[in-house]
Amino acid sequence: MRILLTNDDGIDAPGLKVLEAIARTLSDDITVVAPAEEMSGAGHSLTLTRPLRVRDHGARRWSVTGTPTDAVMMAVGRIMAEEKPDLILSGVNRGANLAEDVTYSGTVSAAMEGALAGIRSIALSQVYARGGMGEAVPFDAAEAWGAKVLAPLLAEPFVPGTLMNINFPPLPAADVRGIRVARQGIRDYGRLRIVEGKDPRGFPYYWFALDGTVHTPTHATDLEAVADGYISVTPLHLDLTHDRSLDRLAALYG
Repeated sequence: MRILLTNDDGIDAPGLKVLEAIARTLSDDITVVAPAEEMSGAGHSLTLTRPLRVRDHGARRWSVTGTPTDAVMMAVGRIMAEEKPDLILSGVNRGANLAEDVTYSGTVSAAMEGALAGIRSIALSQVYARGGMGEAVPFDAAEAWGAKVLAPLLAEPFVPGTLMNINFPPLPAADVRGIRVARQGIRDYGRLRIVEGKDPRGFPYYWFALDGTVHTPTHATDLEAVADGYISVTPLHLDLTHDRSLDRLAALYG
């Protein structure tokens, strides 16, 4: 099995090393193509206004001066064009990709790009307990449980147009309660904070910060699964159509 590894935290991210260790339990045929720098929050953006540079780091590792989507497209369309991957793993992200995070996440978007290319794709993220941890974020749960979560998924037939989103709770591996399949949640948008500061020349700057307020209609979402100490597994699909609105809207136009 040929596996492509990517992320949105960059080629030197600790979580990418964790992902490679997980992938080695599945196959020795591994290629890494990741952004040259951190691209968190890049979503499914594609670079169209400047050229991309690709750097060969040896040992089948490449970096791309672009977004996670750019990295996957470069991998599938150029670096692995002769032997396309059978599986794309994106992560392990430093931080949660729960609920509406999936619309902003470069980690999830890399998996979306893989799904668009018809390749089984899975995003993996390690939730952490508090802000400001930087490089100290522990990946214990992902390291210990990664292979256990992936094995059953890979034994199932791939459904075209879908991807999997996995989040590991911010717990020591021994304290993880298990694995829970859950739907995508939604938070209260009031969690957004805009932090204002001043640069050394006295000009203002602004920084987005997100609070962890949970606001979901049921207790069956990825948000609650992780809060309860479980690993969440959420199937996502690329078709964003709201089916229940189709007939009603069609009637508006005769």
